[in-house]
Amino acid sequence: MKILVTGGAGFIGSAVVRHICNFTNDMVINVDKLTYAGNLNSLEQVSGNSRYIFEKADICDAVVMATVFKKHQPDAVMHLAAESHVDRSIDGPAAFIETNIVGTYVLLEATRDYWKGLPEERKLAFRFHHISTDEVYGDLHGTEDLFTENTPYAPSSPYSASKASSDHLVRAWFRTYGLPVIITNCSNNYGPYHFPEKLIPLMILNALAGKPLPVYGRGTQIRDWLYVEDHARALYKVVTEGQVGETYNIGGHNEKQNLEVVHTICALMDELAPMHDRGYPPNSKHSSLITHVKDRPGHDLRYAIDASKIERELGWKPEETFETGLRKTVEWYLNNNDWWQAVLDGSYQLERLGQGA
Repeated sequence: MKILVTGGAGFIGSAVVRHICNFTNDMVINVDKLTYAGNLNSLEQVSGNSRYIFEKADICDAVVMATVFKKHQPDAVMHLAAESHVDRSIDGPAAFIETNIVGTYVLLEATRDYWKGLPEERKLAFRFHHISTDEVYGDLHGTEDLFTENTPYAPSSPYSASKASSDHLVRAWFRTYGLPVIITNCSNNYGPYHFPEKLIPLMILNALAGKPLPVYGRGTQIRDWLYVEDHARALYKVVTEGQVGETYNIGGHNEKQNLEVVHTICALMDELAPMHDRGYPPNSKHSSLITHVKDRPGHDLRYAIDASKIERELGWKPEETFETGLRKTVEWYLNNNDWWQAVLDGSYQLERLGQGA
């Protein structure tokens, strides 16, 4: 099978590409514009694989996307290309509207034109898998509530609103045109190769540099954490075994307050990279770097996924606990400074974004 993956040089996309190359016999065509968060170094281990092809392309370019489909003749699309950082969407929402909404529309139309021309057998087997987020649901206020596939949409940020819009487009192309689509909505991902503007890699790298660890507000916001390689397994299972027209929520069963996450990272850093090894006084603790800062505008309080449907229907559940996944993540950043140093040598220098000024 040939799978076209958009955004395959991004954090989740690269995990999907590595999974396909390392654990399946399928061919993968990685279509990525290589914006600030796209990093081909994340795919170095599979770059020489004969079943891997890279196409530098913008999903908003209809002519180029039509050419890509004609050239590679995929059997499925996994659509991960997106602007994804809430803070950046607060500072500059236009890019999120362009990529996440217009880009999804252009890709849907390119896919539909290609799909209509397939022989009947290939047409029936074709899948368009749209990868989205739990942030489209807004936030949960009850401590026992969970997002299900039927939870009404109530996005809070420009980012989540743009992703909700793209979800609605995909469902409309299924109902109106019959395009065989599947949608997944995932909880917060973490793991290796994560661009360091996000909470977990930011805390690891700031702790390593002895910089303040900025916690928004009181740090009581709750997220359900999903190890990225678990997510990649789930996404492949959905595109190969999922039912057309269905939505599957993917979560890690790991609800944690942000402040608890930061303290856990500090404890791992104390164990794996103690401050006294870097010239600090004996008994120095990374938790002393925690600094509470002004909260993000419109910050959702709690996300939590009910992932029982994908476990029940497709047999997927996460392999990593938060503790095992976070340890692997901290160890990866400590052992791969060449990867993240190259990122920091570019435009992003761990600065605060999204203050809503």
